Amino acid sequence: MKTKRLGNSDLYITPIGFGAWAIGGSGWEFGWGEQDDKASIAAIHRALELGINWIDTAAVYGMGHSEEVVASALKSWSGPRPYIFTKCALRWDAQGYVHNNLQAKSIRRECEDSLRRLGYPNDAAASSFESVACVSLRTKGVGIR
Repeated sequence: MKTKRLGNSDLYITPIGFGAWAIGGSGWEFGWGEQDDKASIAAIHRALELGINWIDTAAVYGMGHSEEVVASALKSWSGPRPYIFTKCALRWDAQGYVHNNLQAKSIRRECEDSLRRLGYPNDAAASSFESVACVSLRTKGVGIR
């Protein structure tokens, strides 16, 4: 599949990515209902087999479950590593309702939690809050290859 340069970065991504909102499942304000994790992993693998090279997820999708399913899919994937794009600023409460939170402490915690759920060590997040949350998504773990 052809790729295109992402903005001014050195990342080249396919025009179509894999959207992982629905695989987060139910139990939160914007959930899509129950999902079968094995089917979700198979869908991710199929998308990668077809040449897609990036996956869009977010901590808020399924209150972290989407990122966990993406991590599981990548553990069992032997092909080229895709880029993983995740997002922050949307937090959830015990009832699954979503709230916007752009406080520095919250963003740092979200980055650390996303790295953990995606299977990456937190030492990248601990090195520098500004570089993790604001400057370089690709090199600090939020957009990872």
